[in-house]
Amino acid sequence: MDIQFVAADAALGEKSALAIVVFEGEAAAAHGGSFAKAIAGSRFTGAKGQSLDLLAPAGSDAARVVLIGAGKAEAFDGLGAETAAASAYHALKTSGLTTLRVQISGDASQAAKAAFGVRLAAYRFDKYRTKEAAEKKPSITKTEIVTADADGAIGAFADLAALADAIAFARDLVSEPPNVLYPAEFAKRVKQLEELGLEVEILGEAEMMKLGMGSLIGVGQGSVRESQLAILKWNGAADKKAQPIAFVGKGVTFDTGGISIKGADGMEHMKTDMGGAAAVSGLMHILAARKAKVNAVGILGLVENMPDGNAQRPGDVVTSMSGQTIEIINTDAEGRLVLADAIWYCQQRFKPKFMVDLATLTGAIIVALGDDVGGLFSNNDDLSNNLLAASKAEDEPLWRLPLPAHYDKKIDSVIADVKNTGGRAGGSITAALFIQRFVNDVPWAHLDIAGAAWKAPSTVPTIPEGATGFGVRLLNRMVADKYEG
Repeated sequence: MDIQFVAADAALGEKSALAIVVFEGEAAAAHGGSFAKAIAGSRFTGAKGQSLDLLAPAGSDAARVVLIGAGKAEAFDGLGAETAAASAYHALKTSGLTTLRVQISGDASQAAKAAFGVRLAAYRFDKYRTKEAAEKKPSITKTEIVTADADGAIGAFADLAALADAIAFARDLVSEPPNVLYPAEFAKRVKQLEELGLEVEILGEAEMMKLGMGSLIGVGQGSVRESQLAILKWNGAADKKAQPIAFVGKGVTFDTGGISIKGADGMEHMKTDMGGAAAVSGLMHILAARKAKVNAVGILGLVENMPDGNAQRPGDVVTSMSGQTIEIINTDAEGRLVLADAIWYCQQRFKPKFMVDLATLTGAIIVALGDDVGGLFSNNDDLSNNLLAASKAEDEPLWRLPLPAHYDKKIDSVIADVKNTGGRAGGSITAALFIQRFVNDVPWAHLDIAGAAWKAPSTVPTIPEGATGFGVRLLNRMVADKYEG
């Protein structure tokens, strides 16, 4: 998508559409009152989420005009600008026109946010489509955002454009089919982020065996695809040896459930079980791209959970890198086994200020919070509050859930140090408590994004149906607001 910032009186090219963002209660006055009669004959009020498609008035260069409701003017902010511009794009994306001009009130910052909204809305994973009717393909290739301060908008958009690239990178990873994106291929793709200035190190199974990562390796032993551990480092602080912040991602590139095999219905979506690792990859992408003034580490545990003759069995006992033994009750509770070794490795090697792990971990979190909200569990109030503030600012909602100490008894094993499930009741909580057993005293937060990583269908204008990239922008905001020197 070609993004440009233009003055209100700039000439419209051929095959252009004009989208006018209208506040609630001000619809009749839009565009100098040109559309007052048409608006009077409709139910359009400018309420958020409304739109009205109109014939272009005489003398207009626009081929089509659409009014986009933005809600109350006093409540309009950067997120409102994103949503309105994204809605404008969706209203016109298959119109056959090639240029979209968005006329929006606000300063340079809000103009940049509008451009960001269009970038997110225009994301499309179509590399495997070979036959598609022309009328179904998006025709808009250029978006012009009207602003009185084009230079200011261009400056404000630079980091947002980089963030859009990072979110697209994460969405691409989640969208790829599992026969294409397996652990080694995932590792190969994040290795390419060295072009942005990241240091990327990849460990194979032999190296992980030497480290004692029996918990992670056990998950992937039923697959012909070798498990990997990817370590992404960004040293952007003035003191390159300063204590880093750390992010750990669950990267199960396909999850059959193993011997405790899942039902066939919906199993194709288990390609998304690496959404946590994708989000961490996207975060490291944007930190490097915008040259964040922080030292940060991303750890990705990359495995494929398959049920062959060598697969892990219910009843097996494995030894984690921490030395703790784990009784396998259910091989479909595999993500926490991956995180156990990845988190232990992270804290032992890098001694971080804090760790945040992201994982599409439990179906129970979807039952509790639905498809839009991520579950937050933490041993540290300050870290939790920072995450919640960032989630609100970026509209990637989180809800903090408890970690009751007495629930921890649910994962005590009769024959080992811990078992990998605590039963159906409080399943997301006992999963988080399992991970916490491998955390020591480091400030830590666990984000269960099982519902939020994929939307089908999507009702959010900035998120087309499919992979969301959930977590990239909220973590980037938290780092920018709280941890950069």
